Amino acid sequence: MSGAELVLRSTRVITPEGTRAASIAVTGGTITAVLPYDAPVPDGARLEDVGDHVVLPGLVDTHVHVNDPGRTEWEGFWTATRAAAAGGITTLVDMPLNSIPPTTTVDNLRTKRAVAADKAHIDVGFWGGALPDNVKDLRPLHEAGVFGFKAFLSPSGVDEFPHLDQEQLARSLAEIAAFDGLLIVHAEDPHHLAAAPQQGGPKYTHFLASRPRDAEDTAIATLLAQAKRFNARVHVLHLSSSDALPLIAEARADGVQVTVETCPHYLTLTAEEVPDGASEFKCCPPIREAANQDLLWQALADGTIDCVVTDHSPSTADLKTDDFATAWGGIAGLQLSLPAMWTAARGRGLGLEDIVRWMSARTAALVGLDARKGAIAPGHDADFAVLAPDETFTVDPAALQHRNRVTAYAGKTLYGVVKSTWLRGERIVADGAFTDPKGQLLDRA
Repeated sequence: MSGAELVLRSTRVITPEGTRAASIAVTGGTITAVLPYDAPVPDGARLEDVGDHVVLPGLVDTHVHVNDPGRTEWEGFWTATRAAAAGGITTLVDMPLNSIPPTTTVDNLRTKRAVAADKAHIDVGFWGGALPDNVKDLRPLHEAGVFGFKAFLSPSGVDEFPHLDQEQLARSLAEIAAFDGLLIVHAEDPHHLAAAPQQGGPKYTHFLASRPRDAEDTAIATLLAQAKRFNARVHVLHLSSSDALPLIAEARADGVQVTVETCPHYLTLTAEEVPDGASEFKCCPPIREAANQDLLWQALADGTIDCVVTDHSPSTADLKTDDFATAWGGIAGLQLSLPAMWTAARGRGLGLEDIVRWMSARTAALVGLDARKGAIAPGHDADFAVLAPDETFTVDPAALQHRNRVTAYAGKTLYGVVKSTWLRGERIVADGAFTDPKGQLLDRA
């Protein structure tokens, strides 16, 4: 540890080799060594001993709608990154839509980066967008540093980000495969959605029927076929239908390059518990039944699903009306994703090492940041979340850092209190107190 500036010590540090008592040496914002707990502290180094609290690598959330600029009243880089930091997330990747302009050209990416530059409390990267008319912009965006490209196969909900039909999907995927990029896809089939009953109103059962599983399953089958055709890398966003899992497993066995994510709300909330009119639970695809949820957990355990991300998609409170057909679809989950997942995981006999694998290591790998993010190991950024895993709290919306404090978790008692969050060796939040923004804007390596 010679030359270390900081030594962070805990009886429970989660490393790639397992959980152990350790001292983490940090120099210049980088982990230089992970040593035995009682290793001597070098002269000049600051010791921070967090006792029995668990030290995790900072979480990496690769699916966040910050909505800034253009819909900053819905969210913004200042509030989103504070919420993330409060929840133990140290890196996020911003989705290309819901901001105006969307991140679909290099000029629009520059606009987004300029807005984020002095507001980011954590590190921020950017996805590009694949639209029907921007194939020519995909390679320039890739070269400008976006981590991949988001596409919808059904209407996105905002006019400035239209979806791709099958021919447009093929054109975009052929271009992206040519430079070994990554296409990430909202997979719901518009024809199945159009054929589903559209009753509207406050009943959640009616909303659930309007977004059937077969819409997801058909769109995923289409995506997998196109990925095989072009030998392209694809990623299925926010999987909610367990019926698609055999399709994904079969495609992987056939050599298709596909990864899959799901979200805390699909793993911790069930259709049976959603009250009528409670559109804070509305998202697309929807929260499904408990039996479906059990199969998603099984797929996480066996590796069919790779990772867990928030799909943080907030709006102003007035858009969350009691009519599920017209209310904005999206769940704000940045600050609560870690405790929500930990509460559910521990109830199923799973551990914090599993959480780290799904929400830090694999998400970092998805976007090619695993050489510096997602692990407590030498050479990685000194990004940490310090967690009291056995402490509980009851979710009070007023205590959230999101701009609009609407949450599907209101009133729930959760395990896991984030005591502090560290970015490159600096404590950026502790017990609700934040430093000035210290985040960096990230490019694809």
